[in-house]
Parts: sequence; C-alpha cells; structure tokens
Amino acid sequence: MSYQVLARKWRPRTFHELVGQEHVQRALVNALDQGRLHHAYLFTGTRGVGKTTLARILAKCLNCTANGQGDAGVTSTPCGECDSCRSIDEGRFVDLIEVDAASRTKVEDTRELLDNVQYAPTQGRYKVYLIDEVHMLSTSSFNALLKTLEEPPPHVKFLLATTDPQKLPPTVLSRCLQFTLKHMPPERIVGHLAKVLEAEGVPFEESALWLLGKAAEGSMRDAMSLTDQAIAFGQGEVRHADVAAMLGTLDHRHVLALVEALAAVDAPRLLAEVAALAEQGPDFAAVLDDITGVLHRLAIAQMVPDAVDNGHGDREALLQLAARFTGEDIQLFYQIGIQGRGDMEHAPDLRTALEMTLLRMLAFRPQGVPRPAQTPLPMRGQGESGGAGSGGNTPPQDGEAPEKPPSPRPAQAAPEPPAEPPAASPPPDIPPPAPAAEAESAPSPDDTPPPWVEREEEGAAASAPAAPGGEPEPGMAAPSASHDPVATERPAQQAMAAPAAAEPHSPDPQAPDTQVAPAPVAEGHFGHADWLACFESLGLGGLTRNLAAHCVVEADDGEQLTLRLDPSQEAMQAEVHVTRIREALAAIGVERRLALAPGALPPEVETPRQQADRLAAQRHAEAIEALSRDPHVQKLQQAFGARLIESTVKPADAEARG
Repeated sequence: MSYQVLARKWRPRTFHELVGQEHVQRALVNALDQGRLHHAYLFTGTRGVGKTTLARILAKCLNCTANGQGDAGVTSTPCGECDSCRSIDEGRFVDLIEVDAASRTKVEDTRELLDNVQYAPTQGRYKVYLIDEVHMLSTSSFNALLKTLEEPPPHVKFLLATTDPQKLPPTVLSRCLQFTLKHMPPERIVGHLAKVLEAEGVPFEESALWLLGKAAEGSMRDAMSLTDQAIAFGQGEVRHADVAAMLGTLDHRHVLALVEALAAVDAPRLLAEVAALAEQGPDFAAVLDDITGVLHRLAIAQMVPDAVDNGHGDREALLQLAARFTGEDIQLFYQIGIQGRGDMEHAPDLRTALEMTLLRMLAFRPQGVPRPAQTPLPMRGQGESGGAGSGGNTPPQDGEAPEKPPSPRPAQAAPEPPAEPPAASPPPDIPPPAPAAEAESAPSPDDTPPPWVEREEEGAAASAPAAPGGEPEPGMAAPSASHDPVATERPAQQAMAAPAAAEPHSPDPQAPDTQVAPAPVAEGHFGHADWLACFESLGLGGLTRNLAAHCVVEADDGEQLTLRLDPSQEAMQAEVHVTRIREALAAIGVERRLALAPGALPPEVETPRQQADRLAAQRHAEAIEALSRDPHVQKLQQAFGARLIESTVKPADAEARG
C-alpha cells in the first residue's frame, strides 16, 4: 500500500480525537445528545484547523447505525465500525455529497445540486451536503440556494465551510448555525506532534517540534505536513539542527548572545555579535523579530516564571537572563524593538537598521546605572521589580564633604515674606512639605486671590500678631494657630527647629525672612518625624523623589539608615536613585549608609506622599466649604441655579507647580 501522509493518516475520526476547538465540540456533542439538530451548520476559520474534519465527524454522527436505524440512533460517539462510518471514512458514502464551491461557482452547478435534494437518502439516515469554500459561490448561486437552505426537507443537512465568512451574504449567515474555529497555539501543536511521532516510532527533539509548531502559524495540517518534510529531511529523525536548516531559521544561540550583550551593557560586544551574524547572511528583520520575541519571554519570566515555555530548549538560560534586567529595561527594549522593526524599510540597509535599534536600546537606558540590578523571580507588587538588592548598602564615597550649612535651593527659597505666628509656624530654616506649605501660606504676590479669600485672610490677620523684621503684603497674612487647619501636623517640624532656633544666623539678602539651616541631625537619631520634616529640603526630583516619597524610616543606628519601601514602588528601585537620596541626606548633615528594604508599611506610619495627599485633600475640602459660604456664589446659585464643580477647585499655584 502506498504511503499515506500524516495529515490524512491522523485525521480525527471522532469528537474525542479532535485536538482543540473545545467550544465547537461541546456545542455539537450536546446538540446530538439532546436531539436539537439544526438543518445548516457553518464552520469558519483559517486553513488546517479542522473545518472539513468536523463536518465529516458530524456526518458520521448523523448516519451511524450502531444504535439503530431510526432517528433515535443519532449519537455523538460514532462507532466507526458500521457500514456508514466506514464508508464516510473511506470517502465512498453515497449520501455525503462533498462539493468544492471553488470549482462549481456557477448557478447552473448549484441548481443541478439542488435538483436531488427532494429525494430521500439512499444508504444513510440523512443526506448531508458538505460545501467547502462556500464563499466562492457566485451571487446567483447564493440566491438559488437561499430557499432550500432556509427550509430543506427533513432528511437533508447542510454543512458549509469557509475561510472567509465576510464574503458570505447576510441572508446565508442568518440561515446557518455558525461556529468559528480558533487558531492552534504552538503548545497544543507541539503536544499533538509528540504523540504522533511517538506512535510512529520516529525519534525527535522537543525543541525541533517547537520550531515546527511556530512555523505552522496556527494550522495543525501545516504542522503535520512540515513534520512529514522534517522526517524526510532528517532521514527518519526530527532533530533541531535539521529542522532549523530546513526552515531556514536562525540559530537561537546568536539571538541569546545579542540579548546577553544588552544585559551586560556591552556595546562593542553587541556590534561584534552582529558582525559575526552578518557572515551567515541572515534576514536581519527576522533577527530583530527573534530578539523582541526573547524580550517578550523575558518579561513573562520575570512575572510568571512557571509560564515560560521551553520552545528552544533555553528555559533555564532565560530565567538567568531575566534576573539581569530590570522590568523597565525589558519593556523599553521591547518598545524600541517593535518601533525599529517598522523603521527598517526606511533604513539604508537592514544591518544598519538592526545595529541602530540595538544601540538605541543601550542609549535610552536610565543613565547612571552601570549594571542592572538583580531581579528576584517572580516579581512582586503591582509592577516589574527592578531588584531587591539594587540599592542595598551603599557606603559613602571617600572625600565627600557636604557643605555645612548648605545653601538653600532656589526652588525652595520662598519669595514672599509672610508674617507667621512664632508659636505655630514651622522653622524658616527647613522648608516644610509642599502641601503643608500650601495650607499654611497664602498665594504668592503674583496671584490675585478672590475677594472671599481676601476677607477671610484679613480677618485672620486681625487676630495674628505682626512678625518683626518684615511687613506683610496686603491679603497675605498667615492665619493664626487657632485657625490653622494643619497646626496639629507640626510637632515634628517644631522638634526639628529647636536646635536651629538657638543658633545665630546672618540674613540672606535674597530672602530676608529665610535663614539657612544647619544640619538637622548631626549626631543624634534620625527618626521618621525628621524624615517627614526635611523631605522637601532634600531637593529630589523625578523618579528619585517619587521613590523617596513612598518610604518610611525603619531604623537608624548612626551608621546605616534603613528605609522601608512600599512594595508597589519596588519596580523603581535602582542604585542611581539610592545614591541620589543618600547624597541629598548627606547634604543636610545626615551622613549614613542607606539601605532600601521593600516590604509592607506599618498602617500607623505616614509616608511623605500620603502626608502630602492628606493635606491637599484637607485644603481642597476647606476651599470648597469657603466657596459654598461665599455670598457671591450663593447669589449665583439662587439666581441661575448654578452649581459648584468641586473637581475644578484647585490651588492658585497648581499650574505653576505642575
């Protein structure tokens, strides 16, 4: 007997042998078991996913005689032994009429086909019309089919299959029960190929099956045909090297070498790998696709290590590589890779485009980080982790001598000289947190406050003593301690101001009421209250400020300061940020080794970010209440039915600060 290809030899003959398409299998099995049979079924999907196979299995279920000759004999598990089942499997069943619509598109062919619909089946229980590639029929053919498709005789079933359902008229779609078959994922294809090759007694390598599964692009028939070709190419064996040579794919080791050069931030090595790769004359666009594919798997390895497949036999190598990247780097490299893929057509040549894309990945890495932090797997928190030990114990560098006292930063020197009550005001030497400053001070002279704010502030100024050495601007008097909504938030700031208030200072000509503060903690313990009070004076910005704003002081032994970091911000932890925070603390006199330890924060302790959000919410609520009491606003509400949109109430300096 002549050789039968694997795609035909291993075609499923029952629903239970079907690979994938569980959603279609379940609906058809239940309909057959319950006797709820439709007269027309439409199977859609790409090539090689089982449309014709499902139609033939359904035809066997409708005509199997193992349970009897009547309608009660319809079953979801055909026996495969009766005359009807064997005839359908062998392609000689008289009452299964298979039509290739691509070769019979004319209306005359359709009319000839429908002339025999009225006659009862010759051999089976039902006469089944299987029309493949039905979208190829002409418009006249569809029109001729409509009436019969809507009300066929009881003994007729229509099974239609197409790869392009958009070309079918809506009148045909509405008369059919439609099932859309899914693409086969590589994992399912590899599993099925392994079973087939084991049954065939063909030696194989799993990595070779992954190459075949990906090359099939979701089609099981394509995968079986490629497997036939691989067996012939490998002289009865399916090996990775043979399959790679047959498919013309690149050796995966070259791709991993390029990714390792990215992890090591080694540009000379990166260009050397590209040069070695160019000697093989590869498709550089495919090389970039493979690199982005590896980056995708690295991102999965960081988040869900168990979900990484062993498609190229490189699972362990990927897990090791994933620990050498930060989560941000992988996401950035992936984005640059896919954008570089689209720019390749505009480049002078493909090799140049690949080299520029890889160099762009290194150029856009965060500056100041010589080597990526080690990343624990799996990553915890809401985002990718940049590493638990990236900023651990960073010793102070030799020769660093922070200036004492430090000069205030220009952005933090307050231009306005408002009068503050001495008993409740924060120390002028250490600027308070931004939201607290907004709650305790009036708008800058450049802003024109609304009239109701002026009246309230004038009333507060009448009860507040005048500050010596400065004359406040009109409407800029600070509220007294009894009217200060955030007066209870100042004990820590007053404690920080105690040693500074006893020392003489020389006035700053640029800021008459602002004095330069000495180091807040020179020898003693640095606690969380000190951290909250001096946070703004650190002068941090960008990602470093955001990272520090989610930290609380956990311990200080005089040599090492340990900050507890909110786990949700662990992805931002990197050595460059830890170094900047340590240097900023040293600049205000807190010279310590700095360690950031991600972990759950105590619920009773407030981070600088939480404090700022709380004070901003208090200010917003007070502003809304003041506006609601304003007589002008009340008149507008009474006269015109106006309403106050609370989300638009913002601080006067919000735009400048944004």
